[in-house]
Amino acid sequence: MSDVTDTSTPERPAQLPAQSPPVDPAETAAAEQRGAGRLSWWRGEGGEGARRNLWLIGVLVALIVIGVITRPDLYGDSSWVWSNILVILKLASVVGVVTVGMTFVIIGGGIDLSVGAIVALAGVWATTVATQSYGAGGMIFCALAVGLGVGLVNGVLISYGRLVPFIATLAMLVAARGLAAELSDKQTQVSENTTINGIASTNLLGIPLLVYILAAVVLAGWVLLNRTTFGRRTVAVGGNPEAARLAGIDVKRHTVLLYALSGLCCGIAAIMLTAQATSAQAAMANLYELDAIAAAIIGGTLLSGGRGTIIGSLLGVIIFSTITNLFAINGLTTEAQNMVKGGIIVAAVLVQQVQFRSLTQFLGRNRLTTN
Repeated sequence: MSDVTDTSTPERPAQLPAQSPPVDPAETAAAEQRGAGRLSWWRGEGGEGARRNLWLIGVLVALIVIGVITRPDLYGDSSWVWSNILVILKLASVVGVVTVGMTFVIIGGGIDLSVGAIVALAGVWATTVATQSYGAGGMIFCALAVGLGVGLVNGVLISYGRLVPFIATLAMLVAARGLAAELSDKQTQVSENTTINGIASTNLLGIPLLVYILAAVVLAGWVLLNRTTFGRRTVAVGGNPEAARLAGIDVKRHTVLLYALSGLCCGIAAIMLTAQATSAQAAMANLYELDAIAAAIIGGTLLSGGRGTIIGSLLGVIIFSTITNLFAINGLTTEAQNMVKGGIIVAAVLVQQVQFRSLTQFLGRNRLTTN
């Protein structure tokens, strides 16, 4: 008996050191999950928007470097550089507002080819003699109402009339341009309202009021897309309309609201463009639809719908405005500028279809291997 007791006593302390270090499995797992979460956000689909925005910022930096190399005499003047930045932002303001609405439409799985015509129609209607008699408030209300109304017509034709968005908005492009020409009698209508005209010439803290309007629209669009149920439904409708319908989303009504939002942005842009030109005509805002679509694509919005960012679209607009400015200060032709823009659009679509898909798959495989 004593032998058994003697042999068992030294065995117990020998086992204690292996069990003595305190380990909290829950805390360890949480720490590992937090570390993996940070890496997976950047490597996975969640960080794709950030990666793309960094790429767009890199493109802007490259354009600035080209400007410094080609025109060192201008970029050597700090006051000129600041004023040129304001010129670029002011140039991007009108198209930027239109692009915010276009981004929502494309994310929702649609397309709007009539935005330029809506801007023209809203501008012409707001500058008629009858409308101007109501003052600045009447002109602004008229432009917003016209843009919203035409957008609603587009949405109804597409959702309840079951027309293809391309066909419906293309028909609206022709109709809106024709109505604008009829209202203006094919003449340029001068804006006599000093308040409206002053929107383009007013500066606050050295920054044009047009830039503040663009910033307000971008901020509102970002909040609407990223912080509201409307934005989540937009992504769901664009990603898979049938799944969205089965989830309880009224896809038709939501599509109508998306085109109404695009029209409302066109109404805002009409006032801004009218203020810049102090006039309106049926031919104004020509090819704005292509500029808006191109900026949205450059910013990472998928043409098939279901993905896109407002910040990316804004960066796309600024890139195109910077290219326009770069060509202008170097005395290059508009034709060459359009060719460069076309090449950028093609490259952006190819990147969407090939590069980022392959990168996501590679990172996914790498993450699985690491885990």
